[in-house]
Amino acid sequence: MKTLESYQNFYFVGIGGIGMSALSRYFHAAGNRVLGYDRTVTKLTETLVSEGITISFVDEIGDDIRALNPENTLVIYTPAIKKLGILDYFNANGFTVLKRAKVLGLITENTVSIAVAGTHGKTTTSSLMAHLCKVADLPFSAFLGGIAENFKSNFAYNGTEISVMEADEYDRSFLQLSPDWAVITSIDADHLDIYGDTATIEQGFRDFAALVESDRQVFVRKGIDIGRPAVTYAVNEPADFYSDNIREVGDRISFDFHSKNSAVTTFEWEIPGIHNVENATAAIALLQTYGVSTEVLQLGISSFKGIKRRYTKHRFSNGKIYIDDYAHHPTELKAVIGSIKTFYPEKKLLVVFQPHLFSRTRDFADAFAASLEAADELLLLDIYPARELQENYQGVTSNWLAERIKINEKQVVSLAETFEKIKEKDFDVLLTVGAGNIDTLYDDIVNWQNSLSKVDTNG
Repeated sequence: MKTLESYQNFYFVGIGGIGMSALSRYFHAAGNRVLGYDRTVTKLTETLVSEGITISFVDEIGDDIRALNPENTLVIYTPAIKKLGILDYFNANGFTVLKRAKVLGLITENTVSIAVAGTHGKTTTSSLMAHLCKVADLPFSAFLGGIAENFKSNFAYNGTEISVMEADEYDRSFLQLSPDWAVITSIDADHLDIYGDTATIEQGFRDFAALVESDRQVFVRKGIDIGRPAVTYAVNEPADFYSDNIREVGDRISFDFHSKNSAVTTFEWEIPGIHNVENATAAIALLQTYGVSTEVLQLGISSFKGIKRRYTKHRFSNGKIYIDDYAHHPTELKAVIGSIKTFYPEKKLLVVFQPHLFSRTRDFADAFAASLEAADELLLLDIYPARELQENYQGVTSNWLAERIKINEKQVVSLAETFEKIKEKDFDVLLTVGAGNIDTLYDDIVNWQNSLSKVDTNG
């Protein structure tokens, strides 16, 4: 097979996906011609176009595609794409067509690769890892599963010797990588449409861990059985590396970091949540072992601004609080709602949740219900199908899920009517949460609350 350097054109089928867009930015930053297809226009695709990447939103063989040469064009696709005329054209006309995971694997073969895996926490941990590498001025490229606020992107570039990436367990993609260093944050059941059962997904993570040669370069949250010796990290309990004494200092969070080879070090940042301190502990532990100084790590932690849609919080002068989060698994929902209830126990919480995938909703219906019952009031959006079809999941609907949720104040609504419904509600804290297109509500909500705050302030 040709090396990646032998291609001048890169066509991405499903370019608007968070992982695909990061990879497209990598090849664009290297001076190649990048173009692609996606089904819908989003903020992310609009940004890619503004950066000089050509995107089509129609499944047709246009002039841009016909002009491509199989000899110097690599086609990259996501497994979320099941059937597409454009993909059929490339396969029928002799183009090299590879999954995104395979291309990431080729990149990791020729770099010092740091891969972060886990059913929860991998986006924050990998983005923090990339930010710390940037502060340390290491020659890295980062491929992230979310928009890091420090980079305003899901891609960061400071060289090509090191690759930092989110290792995606979906479709067993992470087994295509060649990691030199790895973090495993969690191995909870998810993607059962791919793995079938909990034991199989746990084995997938063990297979991923086995890809790393050195035991001292695998970092695993304490309590996870990864099937091999590894370095452990934890929060509020002893491990090879651990953090404790978590406390609020004004609007910031401070915690003490412990390691075997150095004195206890205090870190401070603006990111809330015990689970985020756990993510920080993993990143600090790995990069300290890699050789980054404590002083640089403290500076990096202090200046980290988090991930877009990972507990993005607004506090308005009228007293309302708005939080937007990407959580789409029951464990994640429980964590974010639990954090809100911990910080604001007396405030009325309105949760607006969009389930993601029919299969995930079906597989974890009771767990979703238990997590959502912590809300004071709930607006439940229609299920976001992503790659799935409703016809294959008869009876799995938001109304079906709502019947399991034992709270009185609940309503199933469409995305189109949600904003007006929110405006009718009485709440102290508003949480919008989910991994589909619920993020399209964000700007309207912020602008609405800002306008109300101005009225309250000036009235």
